[in-house]
Amino acid sequence: MHSHISEDQQKGKLNGRVAIVTESSKGIGAAIAKHLGLAGASVVVNYLSSKEEADRVVNEIVTKGGKAISIQAHIREEADIQHLFAMAKKTYDRLNILVNNAGVYEFRSIENVTIEHYHKHFNVNVLGLILCCREAVKYFDPARNGTIINIASTASTSPAPQLSVYSATKAAVDAITKALAKELGPRKIRVNSISPGLVDTEGTRAAGVIGSSFEKQVISQTPLGRVGQPADIARVAVFFASDDSEWVTGESLIVSGGLI
Repeated sequence: MHSHISEDQQKGKLNGRVAIVTESSKGIGAAIAKHLGLAGASVVVNYLSSKEEADRVVNEIVTKGGKAISIQAHIREEADIQHLFAMAKKTYDRLNILVNNAGVYEFRSIENVTIEHYHKHFNVNVLGLILCCREAVKYFDPARNGTIINIASTASTSPAPQLSVYSATKAAVDAITKALAKELGPRKIRVNSISPGLVDTEGTRAAGVIGSSFEKQVISQTPLGRVGQPADIARVAVFFASDDSEWVTGESLIVSGGLI
């Protein structure tokens, strides 16, 4: 019932706008892409490896009356990122919304951190995000204010053990969000971030987090008594993408059921 209510509330909020959501073939990214599409945006579903998964998201958006395409790009490769934005512009002739959802996370004790582990995280979570922001400001429609939504994490302010490198990248995302909000505000481009708590996704299930004692511990400490669902994050993304948040920039919104 709740999802139908939110769907009705969202319809039409983003009519005429174009959004790129990085790594949106599954998990939180897929939910954001679907919700933006439902709200009326034309959506570019970016994927790393599985065109089948990306096309499934596209088909769901189209089936509900929206517009979407899938484009492959690795968000650590500059040429791929440039191709992603150029193809989006070629297809839809403009860009209004960027959601930086692409991210890498691996649990690793400090004794086992390697240079490769470090660069794997920073190349996507920080450098890739910066390059996407750089391209977005080139393509944003000057007639309609642009908005950038960065997916950060509660790990930046409340890190878990064995996530030192990942947590550092997300702290960087918080800083980048605030810096770009000040830099791009005069151009009427808003920059905000969402910091999810633990969310039930394919990724957290594959990592063995969902169903673990760690999940039980998180739930016990969460005032609202559950882990998040991708739709919980997606609804906030629609808020930041829409005119409902037109006087909000530089903000990091924690979406974690009250666990901070």
